[in-house]
Amino acid sequence: MMHGNLLEPDATKLPDRPQAQAAMDTGTDPAEVAAEYLDFSEAWAALAERAIAREELVAAYAYARTGYHRGLDQLRRAGWKGFGPVPWSHRPNQGFLRALAALAKAAGRLGEDDEYERCRQLLADSDPAAVEATGL
Repeated sequence: MMHGNLLEPDATKLPDRPQAQAAMDTGTDPAEVAAEYLDFSEAWAALAERAIAREELVAAYAYARTGYHRGLDQLRRAGWKGFGPVPWSHRPNQGFLRALAALAKAAGRLGEDDEYERCRQLLADSDPAAVEATGL
């Protein structure tokens, strides 16, 4: 019998978003997906990651912050209290976690070292697998 940390809250898992997810999975431009599903963090994360790759750091920061805040709203509605596991293995959580990682990367590249560290720590606290998966 396995026992987890009894003091740690249960993992928070965001609800599935099949239509928005299908749009992303079929290659729809993330800007189109974000415009149709404004609260879909995965689209904002993809926009942020694309902007980072293009060295458009202010745009990346703005996209990532939008995805991060939209994800926070959803996590809170799902019962998250600001701490506890947000598992990377649950696909709907990945948009929030990717946006958080992109926010850290953009903040770090813009010289916001404190924000980089806060975001990196939240990502690690949410799920260490997310740090590895996002390359942070």
